[in-house]
Amino acid sequence: MNKDHRKHPMRHSRQDIEAALEIPDTPQTRAPSYRLAFADDEFLCRDELRPVRLQLELLKPEMALDEAGIDSTVVLFGGARIPEPAKKDTARTKTLAELSKYYDEAREFARLMTLKSNGNGGKENVIVTGGGPGVMEAGNRGALDAGGVSIGLNIVLPHEQAPNEYVTPDLCFNFHYFAIRKMHFLMRAKALAVFPGGFGTLDETFETLTLIQTGRMERIPFLLFGEKFWRSIINWEVLADAGTISAEDLDLFKFVETAQEAVEVIENWEV
Repeated sequence: MNKDHRKHPMRHSRQDIEAALEIPDTPQTRAPSYRLAFADDEFLCRDELRPVRLQLELLKPEMALDEAGIDSTVVLFGGARIPEPAKKDTARTKTLAELSKYYDEAREFARLMTLKSNGNGGKENVIVTGGGPGVMEAGNRGALDAGGVSIGLNIVLPHEQAPNEYVTPDLCFNFHYFAIRKMHFLMRAKALAVFPGGFGTLDETFETLTLIQTGRMERIPFLLFGEKFWRSIINWEVLADAGTISAEDLDLFKFVETAQEAVEVIENWEV
């Protein structure tokens, strides 16, 4: 993030952090109570500071994206376990190996959308993924194929995970709170593409559909890649027939199979 270059007469907080490193070592200055509150990790991690941490996770990516001039995004959701076709022999299951074709479709979709974004200055419809492996990697990789930037919204998990190598470094973020991360996925979204995935993908899919259904979010192109997959795990018509959703809610999304088809649907989307 860029440094704050605003002019004001007050001493900058960074100066005091640096000055605090030079103070004499005494029992008083070694006490945790003497640490500057905003430079005290132990203090910031206290339960009572959760509202502050939530605000920080909201502000840091928002400010960085504003400073980078990112006006809008195209979101890619999808499974971390889906391998690229060249590595499908390493897939955990036969089904995952078959779904590997969607790695290529995600990569091509991101490439095509980034080419369009580059033609408009590279600040609109920037690809954003969860920054991890599988479909997420494919999305960031496709953006790089097109010579554009892409965003990665990673999250700390119990097992070690690093962002994939294709995320633009200055647009790569790490989160503690899933809820704030999901807000950042949608705050600039102008289109959303969902590929086959697991619990995380389902969570992101249904939260977004709920926001659109309830009018908490504007309707945007909402694409589900792989009609066979999605119909095999969710009986959409049963929900409508039961009355738990309206028949009109089935129009909130469209099934697609290929990257080119997805781009055409986005270009011709009618609200």
